[in-house]
Amino acid sequence: MSELALTDDILMQVEKPARYIGNEINSVVKPSFTVDIRMAMCFPDVYEIGMSHLGIQILYDMFNSWDDVWCERVYSPWPDLDKIMRERQIPLFGLESQEPIKYLDFIGITLQYEMCYTNILQVLDLAGIPFYAKARTEEDPIIMGGGPCAYNPEPIADFFDFFYIGEGETKYREIFDLYKENKEKGGTRIDFLKKICSIQGVYVPQFYDVTYKEDGTIGSMLPNIPEAPVHVTKNMVEDFDRVSYPMKPVVPFIKCTQDRVVLEIQRGCIRGCRFCQAGQLYRPVREKDVDTLKRYAVEMLKNTGHEEISLSSLSSSDYSKLPELIDFLIQSCGEKKVNISLPSLRIDSFSLDVMNKVQDIKKSSLTFAPEAGSQRLRNVINKGLTEENILHGAQMAFEGGWTRVKLYFMLGLPTETSEDIAGIGDLANKIAATFFDVVPKEKRREQIQIVVSTSFFIPKPFTPFQWAPMCSAEQFLDKAYETRKGITSQLNQKRIKYNWHEADVSVLEGVFARGDRRVAKVILSAYQKGCIFDAWSEYYRNDLWMEAFEENQVSIDFYNTRIRSLDEILPWDILDCGVSKEFLKREWENALQEKVSPNCRDKCNGCGAMKYGCGVCVADRSIYNDEETIAKTGEVLA
Repeated sequence: MSELALTDDILMQVEKPARYIGNEINSVVKPSFTVDIRMAMCFPDVYEIGMSHLGIQILYDMFNSWDDVWCERVYSPWPDLDKIMRERQIPLFGLESQEPIKYLDFIGITLQYEMCYTNILQVLDLAGIPFYAKARTEEDPIIMGGGPCAYNPEPIADFFDFFYIGEGETKYREIFDLYKENKEKGGTRIDFLKKICSIQGVYVPQFYDVTYKEDGTIGSMLPNIPEAPVHVTKNMVEDFDRVSYPMKPVVPFIKCTQDRVVLEIQRGCIRGCRFCQAGQLYRPVREKDVDTLKRYAVEMLKNTGHEEISLSSLSSSDYSKLPELIDFLIQSCGEKKVNISLPSLRIDSFSLDVMNKVQDIKKSSLTFAPEAGSQRLRNVINKGLTEENILHGAQMAFEGGWTRVKLYFMLGLPTETSEDIAGIGDLANKIAATFFDVVPKEKRREQIQIVVSTSFFIPKPFTPFQWAPMCSAEQFLDKAYETRKGITSQLNQKRIKYNWHEADVSVLEGVFARGDRRVAKVILSAYQKGCIFDAWSEYYRNDLWMEAFEENQVSIDFYNTRIRSLDEILPWDILDCGVSKEFLKREWENALQEKVSPNCRDKCNGCGAMKYGCGVCVADRSIYNDEETIAKTGEVLA
């Protein structure tokens, strides 16, 4: 093991020293002289959050499977260590080597949520790397970004050398080979960045110029060198069974958010909820072969010692081989007393038999996400759930012995009315009443508990709602108050608990989600004022953020509350996520007309993902070759 970067006296001063010492089971250490490329994958949040992220585990395993690459990990130091590192001028280090990351070739930063943006600056700052890409020299590592927030990278574009758009398993080998070739020929970092522009999914912000109109909207966004493409198309794994997957994921020393084996059973979602960005970005749906998953489960449990296994997908209920997989896991895991976790089950696909099998001893709470309180608004967002579905699912749960239900809703959705908000309390009350109707008094060992949680709607890029106005903080709080008032007026109000999200944080997230390059100076200013770990309520400082917006003369309302026209150039229009803008416009119009669109397995909606020729798009060609679909897509599947 390498000598630790932190001395014993420092480790004794911080909350959880195990965050910083590395050497965990299945971590990879290579002699540095045996590799050509050294890099670190960074999750810009605390260790326990970053270690729970499947994407980094996948890339870490893939990179380290290559003989010429050594990939380490780095996370944001918690504020207690951050303070010490600044005072003692200790540079940020990789967990595996315990050496400064400033001297690596690449640092890959995953962008999973917008509220980590100041932590990106913390990582660069503590590492001694210039904030702005244009200020970096040949001695600095290449800073690359990826993940869902990279689909609108503009608010942080100035801080990155390039962004990788799409799924990471496909093009990094080409990127690293070009890096090695460029290095051997004595090329500069700019030479390298120009060369990788030819690789699908690579976006180099400094090679594009943005102009603005008098009203503040974007006038143009065009390449300033011939090598840069006019549009950058996402990368996607087409053969989901042959892709790299970590059979020996790193096992942390301390308890993390997701302390379990994770099986990714499918990627994408057939449902098409209009607020959901992931449902658009990861189209088309691709399933992993059930026999492959069985083999993975056995091997990963053996290699980690974990006592729980979780099935990962956007909608686990829609995996076609779920019953077979569950039966295998119950038989295999039951012998080892391994728990099975089934997140992302839809209430209309609820399987009481399956849930009873995997939770036959302890009946933990069940989570349902109606998202909206009325059928009208559920039609607007294309949720595909009826009140009958919801109440029937609740009835089955209560009959199966569950007594705690969590319900998730959004406030501020497009076209929302007071009647829609009142429907939240009405629905929660009906679910409580269902418990009393179906569970005889003598069998009520525990009282029914319903926890209603509301988040605030934030329009996201590449969704049909990307043009929608967003509420102000004051409007959000008014809606939360209205929701609480509706719940307290219900007959079963004592059985219903209500929680809501912070409005100020949602407003800031809205700016980052649809912002442009002018937002970067606000982020840097807020960081310099002390903003860090903004996703953590105990560290979030709204007053400092408001100062940063005011000092930089950047309007929050411009990005959040105004209505966008359908022909406006959006900051992310330079990127192609696989679904067409024409499809998103059609779905926006369908939303305003309260029209429900079918899911991908029932009928093709002509979103554009058919061009990849894989997954659900080719599973049953008969549903695509009708006149309406051919008119939308301009394609006929042979």
